[in-house]
Amino acid sequence: MELDFTEKLYDMPQEKAWCPGCGHFTMHKHLRAALAELKIPPKNLVLVSGIGQAAKLPQYTRGHMFNGLHGRSLPAAMAIKAANPELTVIVTSGDGCSYGEGGNHFLAQIERNADIVNIVNNNMIYGLTKGQASPTSLRGMKTHVQVTGVTNEPFNPLAVAIAMGATFVARVFPGNKEQTVSIIKQAIQHKGYALVDSFVQCVSMNKLNSFKWYKEHTYEIDDFHDVTDRQAAFAKALETGNYPTGILYKEEGKPVFWEQTAAYESRSEPLYKRDVDWEKLKAMIDAKRSI
Repeated sequence: MELDFTEKLYDMPQEKAWCPGCGHFTMHKHLRAALAELKIPPKNLVLVSGIGQAAKLPQYTRGHMFNGLHGRSLPAAMAIKAANPELTVIVTSGDGCSYGEGGNHFLAQIERNADIVNIVNNNMIYGLTKGQASPTSLRGMKTHVQVTGVTNEPFNPLAVAIAMGATFVARVFPGNKEQTVSIIKQAIQHKGYALVDSFVQCVSMNKLNSFKWYKEHTYEIDDFHDVTDRQAAFAKALETGNYPTGILYKEEGKPVFWEQTAAYESRSEPLYKRDVDWEKLKAMIDAKRSI
């Protein structure tokens, strides 16, 4: 049966447990639009998430999904892509799950250049667990837990990603549909680790960083920016107060994780297509048991 590649193809027909006005609705719509424009069959799509409001997105999207532990979505996604590089593997989670609990994996997947897309719905708050400050919450912001205001310096994921050698680093504001859909498509088409940090509003737990706030505090990067200039990209990433949206940095040709593993040195077919030598596997397990 021929598929009708529209947004509706990827939309699961169930109630979505997000608050009315939540930015995840818009980001979900833009992701579906990007998938439709690229004509990616749902059977070739895997969405991986951790814990949180943003991590519910795979449940509402037609395709395969893996829901992991809090902050542990990236290593699972890396393993899925390594086992079957023919799949489109997208991680979607929030700023707390991705940069807090998952901060160590965030750094590791950049270093390994895992061939996956990492969409972080960054609403600068822990929305699911009742509104405590997240790694990206602004200094001085008052929450139910930080009643006198946040004292930590906000984590800067774009600057860290560029400094660590990420091969695709971008920020989007879903209020700009055209740019957001375009960047998601480019991230999916990129071979290597692709970070897309998305400014979304949490209408229930974050009254400071609203849709209006993000709109007034972002600007679209112009065509004069050289996305291959790492120093220029780092300078853009350090801009605060008025945040740039668009692709900050892009590097092509860097080997990806699965290409550098021993399993692919002599054979090119994906792991899932290979036969298992059960006798060798049994001998390996027995040897480990005897240690």
